[in-house]
Amino acid sequence: MALDFLSSLFKKKKDESSTPEEEHIDLEELEESVENREENEQLNQLMERVNEIENDLPRIKIGIDTLKKQMQELRDEIDRLDKTIKDVMMLYEVISQEINPFKEQMSQENPLSSEIQDIRKEIEDLKLEIAQIKNDIKVLAGYGVDLDSIIYEVLAEV
Repeated sequence: MALDFLSSLFKKKKDESSTPEEEHIDLEELEESVENREENEQLNQLMERVNEIENDLPRIKIGIDTLKKQMQELRDEIDRLDKTIKDVMMLYEVISQEINPFKEQMSQENPLSSEIQDIRKEIEDLKLEIAQIKNDIKVLAGYGVDLDSIIYEVLAEV
């Protein structure tokens, strides 16, 4: 028993003498454990965030697919509207050319426009007559008729 007592005293002295080193080692271990705990907390937070993102991905994908479908529907609707507008414009042009109430008013109000129309008609008639005369002269020249004498006779009458 006395031996145990003495050995325990020596052990305590040994423990006391080695305490600064152990305290230094304990501080390092504590710092490491604190760092490990912080790293673990950060890793846990990151893992939680990754899990949240992974959970949100299917909803985001569904949302994107829905938006794509809606955009395509809008494109189709715009194309239909564009076609309808073009059809309406073509119909308007046809109607405005065929049934133009201002067309009659313009011709009645402006006497110059009616004169211009008459002159245009006369010019077209003259063009047709000249073309017929050319054809007749070619036919007569083919039969060997003396065209010079005919031309002089016509000019003498005029």
